[in-house]
Amino acid sequence: MIVCHQYRFIFLKTNKTAGTSVEIALSRFCGPGDIITPISPADEKTRQELGYRGPQNYLATWYEYNPRDILRYLRKGRKKRRFYNHIPAKMIKARIGNETWKNYFKFCIERNPWDKAVSLYHWKYKKTTKPPPFTEYIQSDIPYRLKQHGIDVYSIDGKIVADKICKYENLEEELEEVRSLLRLPDKLELPKAKSQFRKKRKNYRDYYSEADKNCVAEMFADEIEHFNYNF
Repeated sequence: MIVCHQYRFIFLKTNKTAGTSVEIALSRFCGPGDIITPISPADEKTRQELGYRGPQNYLATWYEYNPRDILRYLRKGRKKRRFYNHIPAKMIKARIGNETWKNYFKFCIERNPWDKAVSLYHWKYKKTTKPPPFTEYIQSDIPYRLKQHGIDVYSIDGKIVADKICKYENLEEELEEVRSLLRLPDKLELPKAKSQFRKKRKNYRDYYSEADKNCVAEMFADEIEHFNYNF
C-alpha cells in the first residue's frame, strides 16, 4: 500500500488485481516522507531497476513493540511493521489519523471473482508440478483470502470507504481517470508483475463446474452484487 502526501492519495492494495504493478508505478510519484510497503524481492528488483522509490516509512517505532515483538526481533531479527501489504483500511485510518484519512483520495482495484479465483489458483501452486484439482481448491478455504485481501481491505465495518474502486477489466482507462483526478504529471506505466504464474491463458470460465461456479457466487455475493459482476 502507499500513502502519498504530495498528491494526497492512499492506494489500498487488494489481491490478484494487478496491485503490485500499480504500486510500482505509483511509487514513481512518491517523496521521502511517503509510506511505501515492501513487495516481493523480484518485484522490488523491478522497482529498483526503474529508478522508483522502494519500501520506506512502514516500520513501527520501538515504543510500539510489545514483548512478543521484541522476542521475535531478538530471535529472528524481524522488525515490526506498522504498515504492510494488503493492510485493511481500518488499520490505515487508525495509524495515519482521521484528518489525513478524510482528506486524501482513497482508491483500489477490484476484479471479477471467478477470474480472480483462477488467478490465485495459478499463483498458489506456481511451484507445484501437480497442483490439486481446481474443484478441490475452490471447495477449500483458500479462495476466501481474496475476500480478506479484497473487499475487507477497502471496507470498514462492512461499509465501503474507498473513494474510487477501479475495475481490473478496464484498468488502463480507470487509472487514467485516477491520474487526472490526482493531477499526476505522467501516465501510469504498469510493469508486468507476477503475470508469469498463469501460463495457461484459457478463459477462466473453462475451469468451472456448475458447483464450483455457485461456490464462488456464494462466497463473493457482496462483491458480485455491488459491482454487478456475472459469470
